[in-house]
Amino acid sequence: MAQPGHTSKTLTVLSQEAIVITIAAIGGALFSLLGAPAAWLSGAMILSALVAFVRPLPVLRRSWFDSTVLLSGTIIGSAATPEALAAAVRYPASLVVLLFAMAGIMAATGAYLRYVARWSWLDALLAAAPGALATVLAVAQSKGANIGRISVVQLFRLLVLVALLPSLMQLTGLHSDLPTPPAKILDAWTMLLLLLAGFGVGLVLDRMGVAAPMMFGATLASAVAHGTGLVEGSLPPPVQIAVLVMLGSTMGGRVGAIPRRELLGLFPLAAGGLLVSLGVAFAFAWPAALLAGVSYADSMTAFAPGGLEAMAMLAFAMGLDTLYVGSHHLMRFLIIGFAMPFLIDRIPGRPPER
Repeated sequence: MAQPGHTSKTLTVLSQEAIVITIAAIGGALFSLLGAPAAWLSGAMILSALVAFVRPLPVLRRSWFDSTVLLSGTIIGSAATPEALAAAVRYPASLVVLLFAMAGIMAATGAYLRYVARWSWLDALLAAAPGALATVLAVAQSKGANIGRISVVQLFRLLVLVALLPSLMQLTGLHSDLPTPPAKILDAWTMLLLLLAGFGVGLVLDRMGVAAPMMFGATLASAVAHGTGLVEGSLPPPVQIAVLVMLGSTMGGRVGAIPRRELLGLFPLAAGGLLVSLGVAFAFAWPAALLAGVSYADSMTAFAPGGLEAMAMLAFAMGLDTLYVGSHHLMRFLIIGFAMPFLIDRIPGRPPER
């Protein structure tokens, strides 16, 4: 039988965690009502960070984070539909250039943060990763990296490329009002089986010593299931929103723990890192455009280290080749999601926080 003191302590922890999650959810809901792109993620992160500046928020237990990345990996893998994979193979030479561009972005931006900001290589490379934010956070957690400053650099790029560009299109009227067809939603049993499969693969990878095993396991299981046509559809929107809120809460709480003076110093570094990333991306976009026979505008949009949905929306609004742009962002998204745990695994890290 549970001791009264233990029960009381558990209830206290649960109530504190409920407050943390509620704060993040309120931030996401407010940004969603304002119509901000990436609302649930950026809103949850910003309000959590603001509250944490006033009073430090308790860190959620590891089980919350593991559950979040398991769901997040399942969502990431669901992008690997047979149609999307078939579209991607239409541009083999350009996709090869994309691989070099991704390596160049991580090397150049990572070196900038390593030698200008004097960060460790672990923090610098995680902050430099051009996309797959959930995977980056999962690896950072497992390696004991500085999630706060990594989040600042990643969120700055997210807000600039995912939020500001679509918002600018909305202000100028350069966007489409065509309705998007509703995506198929997985039923409860299929979702449960998919999550169990991801959990099982994650346990195997954990025994193998792979970084962020639950994230990678869920992504792998979901990608195989969707890519082979065995499963069709994504997780319900409320579940996807909950994942974004939890990720935003994790980022915001860690950002809020950064001293104000240090935080102010991070924004110039984040801006510099963004400029380095864009410079490398656009340099590789030029030969890719020639090889694929598309315009440089198509290639620039395809190689920009922004969010998949935002770049696809931008391509559609500007009358660009959405198939070319979307296939490249999909491949970048999946490659980083799969490769990141292995790329970072050889870099020493601190013991993860519990």
